[in-house]
Amino acid sequence: MLDERIRNEQVDDLAEAMLAIQNREEAYLFFEDIFTIKELQAVAQRLAVARMLRQKVTYQEIAEKTGASTATISRVNRSLTYGAGGYQLVLGRMPQDEDAD
Repeated sequence: MLDERIRNEQVDDLAEAMLAIQNREEAYLFFEDIFTIKELQAVAQRLAVARMLRQKVTYQEIAEKTGASTATISRVNRSLTYGAGGYQLVLGRMPQDEDAD
């Protein structure tokens, strides 16, 4: 269940807005309006880190490839291991990289 500390009407609206996106171009338009460049890059980096952790890539290689700090990698790893399952759900629905295990 979603952590009740973040569940509210505004977050519900954000979820609905994201569900209304119909394709990648619409996603980019929405992202450009809602995120700063740094925010978008940080979110995208965390998703890349999660994908690589699922592929059993080492922290060192992840840091080299993504530029993520070991603290960020560790935080994403904790979310993958002990979190709500959101990374697992979304990554499980996304096309896999050709070189994935």
